[in-house]
Amino acid sequence: MNNKKGALGRILRYMKGQIPLVVLAIICAAGSVLLSLYTTVLVGRAVDCIHIEKSYWSDLYPILIKIAAIIPTVALLQWLMYFLTNLITHKTVKSLRSDIFAHLQNLPLSFIDANSHGDIISRVVNDVDAVSDGLLQGFQQLFTGVVTIVGTLFFMVSLNWKITLVVVCITPLSFAVAAVISKLCFNKFKEQSAIKGELTGYIDEHIGSQRLVKAFGFESACDEQFAEINERLNVCGVKAQFYSALTNPCTRFVNSLVYAGVGIFGALNAVKAVSGGFTVGDLSCFLQYANQYTKPFNEISGVVTELQNALASAARIFALIDEQPESSDEHKEVLEHADGRVELDNVDFSYVPEKPLIEDLNLNVKSGQHIAIVGPTGCGKTTLINLLMRFYDVTDGEIRVSGKPVKEITRNSLRGSFGIVLQETWVFKGTVRENLSYGKPDATLDEIVEAAKAAHAHSFIKRLPQGYDTVITNDAELSQGQRQLLSIARVMLALPPMLILDEATSSIDTRTEMKIQNAFDKLMQGRTSFVVAHRLSTIREADCILVMKSGHIVEQGTHAELLKKGGFYAELIRSREEG
Repeated sequence: MNNKKGALGRILRYMKGQIPLVVLAIICAAGSVLLSLYTTVLVGRAVDCIHIEKSYWSDLYPILIKIAAIIPTVALLQWLMYFLTNLITHKTVKSLRSDIFAHLQNLPLSFIDANSHGDIISRVVNDVDAVSDGLLQGFQQLFTGVVTIVGTLFFMVSLNWKITLVVVCITPLSFAVAAVISKLCFNKFKEQSAIKGELTGYIDEHIGSQRLVKAFGFESACDEQFAEINERLNVCGVKAQFYSALTNPCTRFVNSLVYAGVGIFGALNAVKAVSGGFTVGDLSCFLQYANQYTKPFNEISGVVTELQNALASAARIFALIDEQPESSDEHKEVLEHADGRVELDNVDFSYVPEKPLIEDLNLNVKSGQHIAIVGPTGCGKTTLINLLMRFYDVTDGEIRVSGKPVKEITRNSLRGSFGIVLQETWVFKGTVRENLSYGKPDATLDEIVEAAKAAHAHSFIKRLPQGYDTVITNDAELSQGQRQLLSIARVMLALPPMLILDEATSSIDTRTEMKIQNAFDKLMQGRTSFVVAHRLSTIREADCILVMKSGHIVEQGTHAELLKKGGFYAELIRSREEG
């Protein structure tokens, strides 16, 4: 979505549900503008009253009463119009933001993995805020501006069509100037939004890797990279502001020509006028109308920065919304009770088409088997887990769970059949209790405590300020090992029919690991489990060990069988023992 007209059209479609509010806002805008224009007529009549050489108070008094009544009415209508436009904008942006977040939930992990998280966050937060600001100012000027232009033209024609013609002939210059500068602004603000996303992504990455940066003394190099992106943002921002700043003075210059033309031609007409013709009051009216007529052009040019920034941001938002989501689970079968059988039949997969990773992978796992997956870094162990969980779809071949192809099963029911503990732990902002019950929201406190005890997390949880009601985040309140214990307890509470453990005890001390391993042994009884492990202690007892190399299963069997064979697995074990 690079076309700003297309972006504007899509934003307006989000306002369909706000049509009653839009109509009411237009009525308020029309009422306030028409009453303001009528006030100008009254002021002209008052000038004519003063101009007449006689006692004018009797004629002037009723005019002043009308003006006094109109002014607060106009103020009330303007306040109501601003209130409604605020309401319309925030409701529209709320729907837009909800759609973005909902779409993010449906995007494949391949998109999330391939794009900067900071840039995605920037689109959801910064770009939506820019759209909100642009819509707010744009709608307020639009509602009053259109009615003002039409209304002043009507009143000016009724006074003197010749002078009105002068105004109308000069006006297109203002449009031409605004159009040229508007195009320049849009391009620069679009570029500025993209660089902001890049900068947000870099900051997000840098903050998340502070320990690594400090450990390797990379601060100066990071500062240089940040300065380079920041400088590009500065140069682009200056140009964007420069172009947008041109609009207002240029349109004001054209508007001044309009005012001067009205003044000259109006004065000539007033001098030539006979009784009942073009009066000084009419000239006063016309000059005010000329100002009111050009005012919307000035105001719109004044908010052109926000409008162009909003359209550029909207283009980035809709580019995200237009990303292809995961295939629908509609009409797919729900996997009610997984029996633990898993089959991989001639599976091929690659993250990048020209770089094959897994080729012709075959596997037949029986219910309740304990499968260990070993191999060198980059051989495809974690990729195999991604395919089992259907975080990624296979390029070719088929994966079946309980005899059913995973592409014919809903993702939620498939993933709900697996309990997964990764090396990279994750907790969200909330209480310990909420974190543990993430996979089983209806769990009782007794069940939660029992799972925490099984994972040997209960003792440190009780030492927290509010125990299980302590609010935690994924930051520094807990150690890596403690977060991993919570991840293990979360799975032990859910009691899924199948397990995936990817270095699940890598951050835990040896003594605690032995205790947890005993708990895992109990948990895995009767459950199919896939364990990615480097530690020999977690491999020895496996029913079957899959030895992977370059995306292929090169060997499989028990620990004793593979050692006896003296192949690649035996070399791996020997190298670890020597290490």
